[in-house]
Parts: sequence; C-alpha cells; structure tokens
Amino acid sequence: MAKVWILMVFAVVGVISIGTSEGARKAPSWRIHTLFSVECHNYFDWQTVGLMNSFRKAKQPGPITRLLSCTDEEKKNYKGMHLAPTFEVPSMSEHPRTGDWYPAINKPAGVVHWLKHSEDAKNVDWVVILDADMIIRGPILPWELGAEKGRPVAAYYGYLIGCDNILAKLHTKHPELCDKVGGLLAFHIEDLRKFAPLWLSKTEEVREDKAHWATNITGDIYGKGWISEMYGYSFGAAEIGLRHKINENLMIYPGYVPREGIEPILLHYGLPFSVGNWSFNKLTHHDDGLVYECNRLFPEPPYPREVRQLELDPDRRRGLFISIECINIINEGLLLHHAANGCPKPAWSKYLSFLKSKAFAELTQPKYVNPATLQMMEDIKEEHVNDVAGKPQPKIHTVFSTECTTYFDWQTVGLMHSFRTSGQPGNITRLLSCSDEDLKKYKGHDLAPTHYVPSMSRHPLTGDWYPAINKPAAVLHWLNHVNIDAEFIVILDADMILRGPITPWEFKAARGHPVSTPYDYLIGCDNELAKLHTSHPEACDKVGGVIIMHIDDLRKFAILWLHKTEEVRADRAHYARNITGDIYESGWISEMYGYSFGAAELKLKHTINNEILIYPGYVPVPGVKYRVFHYGLRFSVGNWSFDKADWRNVDVVNKCWAKFPDPPDSPTLGLAKGEDLQRDLLSIECAKALNEALNLHHKRRCSSDNNSLLTSKEEERTQESEVTKEADKIDANVDSVNNYISTNQSEESESVRKDEMPRSFRFWVIFLWAFSGVGFLVVIFVVYSGHRRRGTRLKHGRRRRSLHSGFMEMNGRSRSGVDVPL
Repeated sequence: MAKVWILMVFAVVGVISIGTSEGARKAPSWRIHTLFSVECHNYFDWQTVGLMNSFRKAKQPGPITRLLSCTDEEKKNYKGMHLAPTFEVPSMSEHPRTGDWYPAINKPAGVVHWLKHSEDAKNVDWVVILDADMIIRGPILPWELGAEKGRPVAAYYGYLIGCDNILAKLHTKHPELCDKVGGLLAFHIEDLRKFAPLWLSKTEEVREDKAHWATNITGDIYGKGWISEMYGYSFGAAEIGLRHKINENLMIYPGYVPREGIEPILLHYGLPFSVGNWSFNKLTHHDDGLVYECNRLFPEPPYPREVRQLELDPDRRRGLFISIECINIINEGLLLHHAANGCPKPAWSKYLSFLKSKAFAELTQPKYVNPATLQMMEDIKEEHVNDVAGKPQPKIHTVFSTECTTYFDWQTVGLMHSFRTSGQPGNITRLLSCSDEDLKKYKGHDLAPTHYVPSMSRHPLTGDWYPAINKPAAVLHWLNHVNIDAEFIVILDADMILRGPITPWEFKAARGHPVSTPYDYLIGCDNELAKLHTSHPEACDKVGGVIIMHIDDLRKFAILWLHKTEEVRADRAHYARNITGDIYESGWISEMYGYSFGAAELKLKHTINNEILIYPGYVPVPGVKYRVFHYGLRFSVGNWSFDKADWRNVDVVNKCWAKFPDPPDSPTLGLAKGEDLQRDLLSIECAKALNEALNLHHKRRCSSDNNSLLTSKEEERTQESEVTKEADKIDANVDSVNNYISTNQSEESESVRKDEMPRSFRFWVIFLWAFSGVGFLVVIFVVYSGHRRRGTRLKHGRRRRSLHSGFMEMNGRSRSGVDVPL
C-alpha cells in the first residue's frame, strides 16, 4: 500500500508542475529597477495610480520607485505619499542658481539624486526610466530588448531636429553621435552613473540658450525651450559617446495605428486621442483631484464590442483597442485605489462590472515582445523606388488638413470614403486644427484617423485671422510629434475626392524632386513678389493642390512653408491682384505662396503633372484618367449646381440622412455631346461620390445610435436579474440587428468569448485527469493484491460517479462565470 501512495504523490506533483509551468517565462538573471519622476501635484497623482496599476498587471520584474520632487511648502499639504514606493528628491522646478522656472529638469535631477543617495542604486544591474504618463503592457526587460553595456535602448523621438543642425554643434563635441531618442530608456547601471550628471548639466545648458529656442532650430512648436531636458539627454549621451539602440515599435501613443505584427509594450498618452465620439486629453485633467474623490473615474470609453462595430480595418481596430485599454487600466487603478483607502462600495454599473470581469482581465494580460517588435531602426533597410517588377515599393502616408467645423466634416466624410475605394496605398491622417474651446464642443472625432493640432487661425503673435495658415502649421506639428513610417507623403486638401491611387513611383517623385499639380494663377512667381521673398526666385514653381514629397525633403521644408506663409501674409503692400493673382486682393493665397517660396528656398524643383487633378466643371483632356476631383469652385450640370461655399454653415454630418441635392442622372443629359458630355459626367460622378459617402456615414452612425438605444433598453429590463445570462441575450439581440458586421468580426468576437472561460476550468480539468490516473493505479494495485472484486467494483463505481458529478458542477460554474459581455 505504501508503494501506491508514493506513486500517487509523484503523479500529482508531476501534473501540478506541468500546470504551473504553462506559459511561464525564464526568470531574469539580472537585477532590474524601474524609475519614474513626478511632482507633488494632483496631475501626477492620477498618472501615478495608472502607472502603478499597469506595473502590477504587466508583471514587471524588480522594484519600482517614484522620484518625488517637492518643495518643503508643497510637502506640507501633499496627500499622496502612499501612492507608490517613493524616493524624495529636492525640487529644482525653480532653479536654485538662475531662478528659471522649468519643472522638467526634475527628471535628470531626480535620477542623479537617486544614484547618489539611494541604497537601491547600489544593488541593481539595469535601470528602466519611464514617464508618469505611461501604461506598461508587458515586462520591459533590457537584456531582452537588446540593451547592452555601452548601448542603452530607447524609443525614437523624431521631432528633435536640433540633432541635425547648429544646436547639436553648439552643445556637444560629438554632434554626429546625437540620437533622437526619449520616452522609454533602458540603461546598464554603470552607463547611467557616467551619463546622469551630463544629462542634468546639458539640460541646464540648453535651457539657458534662449537664442536657439526657435521652432526651426529645436522642433519645439512653442519655441519656449520646453524640450530642453530632452536635448540635455541626447547631448549628454553624445558627449560620452553613448550610442543608443533605437526602437520605434516598443512604445506607441494611444490614437496611433500600430504596424502590422507589432505588439507595443508601452503606451504613452501624452497627446489627445479619441475613439468614436469619446476622447481623452490629459491636459484637461491638470488639476483634477479624482484620486482623492471616492469612486470617481474618468469618463468611460466605448466597450470592446462597440469598437469592433466602429472600425473594420484590423490594424486601425487594434489601435482603437489600445486607446480604450489605456484609459481602462487607469480607471481600474483608481477603482482599486479608492477601495484600498476605505471608500464605500460604488453603486453597480455596467462599466464597473466590466472592469472587474474575467473578460477584462483576459484582455489586459501581459503582452510580450515578438521578433518584429524587437527590430531596431538601424536594422531596417530603407526601401527605395524601384521600377523592376516584384521589388518592394516605398511606403506612403496621406495627410489632409481641416478645422473643427461641420464644413470640414462633410468634406472629411467624402475624402475618407474615396480614400477607401480608390486603392490608395498606406495610411491616411487628418490634421485637425482646433482651439481648446472648439474641441470641447466638437462631434466629429470618429470621422478619420486624426492628429490634433493647436489652432493658428488667430496668429499667436500678430493676432491676424488667417485659417489657411493651419495647413503648414499642422504638417509641421505632425512631423514633430509622430513617428512616421513612410518614405513619401501625399498632401491633399479636404475638398478633394480620390478616383484612383496617387503613388510616387507612377508619377516619378524622388528625393529632391517632389510632384505637384499646376496652379498657374500664382503669377507672383514671375514678378517682384518672388524676388522679395526667396533667395532663388528662378526656382519658384506655380504648384499646389496635390503634393507628393519625400519625407526627408518635407522635414526640411515644412518649417519654411510656415515661415514664408507668415512672411507673405504680413506683406500687405503686395496684396494687389496684378502682383499675386488673388482676385480678392486680401492675401488669402499667402499659404500657397508660402509653399512655393519655401520650396524655392531649398531649390526643390517640382515635377508638374496636369493629369493628376481636375476641377469638376472643367473639360477633361481626352484619354486622361484623373486621380483627384478638387471641388473648390462652383460647377453645374444643366439647372443643377454645387458650390461648397453654400454649405459652409449647414450640418449634413450630424443630422441623420442629410445629403446634398442629387445631380441629374446621366441619361437625362440630353443634347450634351463630346467634351461637354465628358465634363458633365465627371461633375455628376463627384457629386454622387459625396452623397454616397454621406449615406454610408449615416448608415454607420445613425444605425449605431439605434442599436445603442436597443442595448440600453434591454439592460434596464435585466439589471435586477442575473447579469451574465441576460447580458449574453443582449449580445445575441444586438448581433442579430447588426447584420452588416463582417465575418472576420464575428470570428474575432467568438474567439474573445472563448477566451473568457476562466482559468480555473483548465486547472480542474488537469486535476481531474491526474486524479483519474491515480485511481487507475489504485485499481491495478487492488487487482494485483487479490482483494475482493465485488467490493472493489462497488467502491470504484461510487468514485467514478462522484468524479463525474464534480466535473459537471465545475463546468456549470465556468459557463456562468463571465461578469459582462464585451
């Protein structure tokens, strides 16, 4: 009998070992410590709660320390000492020597102080440095990311253009070693000890160099030296020859679309982002004390099920899931914080139930880097234009500029629909220029993938009202704040409809040679205006509308586009029609001249192609397949006409099923022949494309509103009953209404529902399997030892019935264990 029990013990231990080792990762062989820097302020406290919650969920190894910079006065009233393991650091927000107010300097100052005075710094091999406004999605292991002694790993900050100009030459002996990096930093402790004092001193040095704060030198859109700490980092590293392994895959800003196959492990919510009509901007919560207000959370984002209905493209949908994951993890952290600090239990709500559900836990399990995510920028070979079949073509990104008005919203709906149907390669981004006040009331966040830009309609220095300046200002802001994975940029206007793809290889665009369409009315390229505003008037091209430009050219050119626009706009003495060609003589086309003069300044010679764009109402050239309609002018077909200006103050986007007057049908064109017929057919095509886009928009949005109403009514009837079973019925009802959802979405939803099965079920299956095996061994032993067979069979039968009953009970619990459907 003793042998039997030994066998049983070994069997159970073996199975448990197998179960517990499932999915386990190799324990790190190095000591690791995570740091982040904050100040004594509510703004940093809710960020701390979010970061700490993500630190626990991501299972980041090693300890984490908050470097807390506070003045003695601030510390007297500070309530958040318990929010994270904390190392107090003297505040340098107001510089002790210069009196300069610059809180960002607390980051390098805090790291230097920690290295000198913390016992933890003596017992560590690797240090990961983060910002407070970050969410960790999975373990950040420096050695796994490729960091080595002498080669730290960092994220890419492409807007640090001071690494490429006079700024680097002024502030480091080795400007050629300056890396544009920041965000995620993974250091060997010995490198950090050598580097940190230089990080601080170079920050002070750059901050005091006010003569070189300008946007065109630093890339700082405010021109206020606010990113001096980032340059202090880059220049300090260059000074000691510390080259980074640069990775632009590990970190992503919520609101951006991750590349296919990439799994970011860090979210940096430093910029506004939106999902449908919901949006989040950390700056609007600068003084928010919700950490200390019981059961108060940020406004809930859409649920995963709603996101699946909102976006069909898998990569863009993944980007939206990342956005809601970010805010949900912060809210979960706040919920746990309130509970731990004695707050009363909050009232039941669907959202709170979702945050506590196994489904949410499964969705936010730790993410682990894959080979594609680990690929460094230096390992990625740049793709070039190649006409040979089968060779890779360069990546393209399309952008267009708008403002927070319904006038631009219906144009956006039209352009976005045409983008999807045209076959245009790459991604598209709307550059949305809004004032803070306009943004609060704006309803069109879901109309396009969007990069938000501060409005310059009212110039911050001159007070001049000139909304057209937002176009170059927005392009510059986008270049400075986004990691752009494209070799060529296609720039369009919002009042355009794409008819086919616009590709650099087809139209022969190249570095140094952008492609554009003719704007012959820019007569200022042929007279004194060009001589006044560019050093190379002979290089001035009369172009605009569609622009295809290499990213390297655009990075150099964008700042000049903006500055030359300001310059021409301020030159009121030369607004006259005979000088500019502006029929209104109001300087309204200053932005177009800003483009031409800025390009001439760099001697960018355009390939001018008149077969890309046509205005509806113009007679087409026979045989030309135009790629773009530009409906900037009134056009007509018989008694019907369309002028975009007539719809400046009419909201056809937010009023369900609103549209423009239908153009005539083609068969009714009657006597039109030849050129007139082709002209009218193109005009009808443009108008129909706009109405088709609006119709699809209303189907999505208005039908979605009806489904949301149905869902809410169902939920009201079922709140008093069991949440799980009734919620499953709601999902079934809504799914039957949404008959337009793709097969891929259905398969993904099914996959998620399967994943919601609790882990305990798997454990019990393994346990029952082990127990059955042990029972089998017992039976063999009993038979072998000659015990009474009849008694053995009865005993064995009872055991089998007991086991079978237990299995059914556990299986029943697992099926009803999901709190809330997605």
